Amino acid sequence: MGEEMKNKSSSNHLPAEDSDVKFFTREEVHAHNMSKDAWLIIHDKVYDITRFLEEHPGGEEVLLEQAGSDATESFEDVGHSTDAREMLQQYYIGELHQDDRKNECKKEVYITTSKDSR
Repeated sequence: MGEEMKNKSSSNHLPAEDSDVKFFTREEVHAHNMSKDAWLIIHDKVYDITRFLEEHPGGEEVLLEQAGSDATESFEDVGHSTDAREMLQQYYIGELHQDDRKNECKKEVYITTSKDSR
């Protein structure tokens, strides 16, 4: 299963030398929510942003508010630049485990008919 997930994952944020992707659960990420140890999930990728906290142009407080959780929506709402997105690569540590992903594109579809079936 891990090999299958590795092949399906997007490589936008994968460092070129990293061939073994590590997978983390939401619970594991949640444990890293302090200024001395801060991880974020952005687009199902896990980043250790601890050493970036003091450098963040918006201040470390906004990152600490999201630390240990999925910051995808906040990251996108701010409208980060291409440079900011590329900077993420140096903090990449792995992927969110498949069981913990939100699968937003897999919505259930209910089909109803108006025709009377009597």
